[in-house]
Amino acid sequence: MAPTPARNTSTRVHVVSDVHGNARDLARAGEGADALICLGDLVLFLDYADHSRGIFPDLFGVANADRIVELRTARRFAEAREFGARLWADVTGARSKAQLIEGAVRKQYAELFAAFPTPTYATYGNVDVPPLWPEYARPGTTVLDGERVEIGGRVFGFVGGGLYSPMRTPYEISDEEYAAKIEAVGEVDVLCTHIPPQVPDLVYDTVARRFERGSTALLEAIRRTRPRYALFGHVHQPLARRMRIGATECVNVGHFASTGRPWVLEW
Repeated sequence: MAPTPARNTSTRVHVVSDVHGNARDLARAGEGADALICLGDLVLFLDYADHSRGIFPDLFGVANADRIVELRTARRFAEAREFGARLWADVTGARSKAQLIEGAVRKQYAELFAAFPTPTYATYGNVDVPPLWPEYARPGTTVLDGERVEIGGRVFGFVGGGLYSPMRTPYEISDEEYAAKIEAVGEVDVLCTHIPPQVPDLVYDTVARRFERGSTALLEAIRRTRPRYALFGHVHQPLARRMRIGATECVNVGHFASTGRPWVLEW
């Protein structure tokens, strides 16, 4: 009797980024996959498409959310910060601004981390609060930042956070610190980051009408180490969602908060 041919097996990974409070779809994002990868931005501070959603309108109301979005979209960042400071001065009393924000973030994290399937591999976005993650990451969720992991025989590298910007979001770091994390990851098959490489078509947001911050160190690493894929999010409505840089397919995996659909990688 002839031997039974070996059955072809494959690995399927679902990738999400910019979850921004969408726990309902996150709970289904791993269906049919061997693993889920999350590239950060779990927290929803302010929804630019729906100003009634998020920590900011919960505290200050929709009208004030409309105003701060208007100022930020016009790149009037100093005015936006002054406006925000006046609002915070009116609500802080026995509880500080930091306490109010942390309480709201904790509420979101409790729901979002509970929605992660097993296994999940996650890194931070620029609006996340890394010191809180160990309290909410359950067994089956692996948090990586400047680290590598093997999934289905391929090596994945993870670098979280964003770079300093006028938005002053919670997890922004210096270019030097970010470059050091990229260097620590080294050569991998799939390079997973929150922010994109510094390429104009990948960092320009067509709705916000501004260039977000991408990483030059990430771009240089892609050219030097030639991973199969470079996966990222951060820019919600990019001019280009994917492009090749040398041998590497660079992919913005999408604004999960609005689409509710993961990007699929299968091999």
